[in-house]
Amino acid sequence: MTSRTPFAALLAANVISITGNRLTQLAIPWFVLQTTGSVVKTGLVGFFSLLPFVISSALGGVIVDRLGYRRASIVADLASGASVLTIPLLFHTVGLPFGALLGLVFAGALLDAPGQTAREAILPQLIERAGTTLERGTSLFDGVSRGASMLGAPLAGVLIAVFGPANVLIFDAATFAVSALLMRFFVPAAESADPDAEPERYWTQLKEGYRFLWQTPLVRAIVGMVLVTNMLDAAMGGVIMPVYADRVLGSVIALGLMSGAMGATAFAGTLVFAWIGHRLPRVATLVAGFTLGGPTRFFLLAALPGVGPVIVGFAIAGIGIGPVNPIFGTLQYERIPERLRARVFGAVSAGVMAGAPIGALLGAGCIEAFGL
Repeated sequence: MTSRTPFAALLAANVISITGNRLTQLAIPWFVLQTTGSVVKTGLVGFFSLLPFVISSALGGVIVDRLGYRRASIVADLASGASVLTIPLLFHTVGLPFGALLGLVFAGALLDAPGQTAREAILPQLIERAGTTLERGTSLFDGVSRGASMLGAPLAGVLIAVFGPANVLIFDAATFAVSALLMRFFVPAAESADPDAEPERYWTQLKEGYRFLWQTPLVRAIVGMVLVTNMLDAAMGGVIMPVYADRVLGSVIALGLMSGAMGATAFAGTLVFAWIGHRLPRVATLVAGFTLGGPTRFFLLAALPGVGPVIVGFAIAGIGIGPVNPIFGTLQYERIPERLRARVFGAVSAGVMAGAPIGALLGAGCIEAFGL
């Protein structure tokens, strides 16, 4: 019997959670830049926001299998929301030393990866229940996620300008709570934890996920490719774009528009792929997408144009990026057995994000050494 409600609830929960994350991703770097004026400290915040994602991805897949996908998503959202809410509470009361901010950023990001892994692992079950195809379902999942980034980035710029970066984190904490409620009441708990997951088998199961990744050439190639692009993206989104918006464009709203323009066209590209993607050659589409969406942004910012050309350029880059994640997601779902899904996805997430913390530090270091 088909039902689209759980699939729709998962999409909504993911949208709300990602919107909150976009608020944080723009608010915290801007907060550090405005309160300290330090590019290096901004890079450190980027490092401490990305490192826990790698750690929890590397170790959390088996835990997601044991807790069950829905429960893992709920726990992750509630824990992340509590950590994020603590930042403005401390800032407005007893004060917020930079070391404490780094600790809270680390704690807030620590369960982001297991939560995302859980939602990705349950996705094929809900796609099947909704009675649609895997390619269309994964495209919709990625499309609405990109739509959340599209809306979240300019929304963050406006909210930061109106309420200040610290206060925006209160909105972020609320989004995590709403996401948890949607998962609790509208997504079925039928996905049970792995019945074979005995405590003494944790490391065995963890190694099982990494072994599958290493022994599957296509998945291994995906991880290697995205590792490099994510390292560059961490430098771009976590350091270069905030500093560029501050020093060249002089506006946090411009920062939101840059991210939002790329998110909007990536969202459109994903929806187009959901419609015609099954007729497109996957390899050629990936090559075109990475070429259009990757290096063009760096060359564009190096030319130091005004806000209009930057927004147009980022929008063009988003068109190329749109189909990339749906293709990668479909390829993985076609090859990863359901019983290994969470632990392999955790290994994949750890692999593709392993270079991101270094990318944030390198971005800050390069700006300090060579200038923007």
